[in-house]
Amino acid sequence: MSDTPNVRPAKPAEPEPGTGAPLSGLDILAFICELFAFASLAIWGFLFWSFPWNIVVGIGAPVLAILVWALFVSPRAVFAVHPFVRAVVELLVYASATMAWWSMGQPWIGLGFGIVAVTVGVLAGRRRFA
Repeated sequence: MSDTPNVRPAKPAEPEPGTGAPLSGLDILAFICELFAFASLAIWGFLFWSFPWNIVVGIGAPVLAILVWALFVSPRAVFAVHPFVRAVVELLVYASATMAWWSMGQPWIGLGFGIVAVTVGVLAGRRRFA
């Protein structure tokens, strides 16, 4: 045993300060789904409600969704929650955007967005566990 060299494992290379991991295609798709959900809620608020309420709901619905997203789901979320809670909050934002399209009489847009958003969310969520 004395012939075995004393080798210590090398420390993994750390990224330069101020840089993060490179973005993947899945990250970009997830970001597009988020933006589409927020825009869908704004469109629903402005078009579906009558005059005085369309301004309130058209601004308030996406702001509320962005606030909930920033608190629980974003990469720099304010509250560190269990991944299951994070997935439920993400699903609720996507479901609200899907229901907004359905209530505006556009079920195929809502269904298409729902399928794409849930698929991207599942793939991104599985990648976080790996």
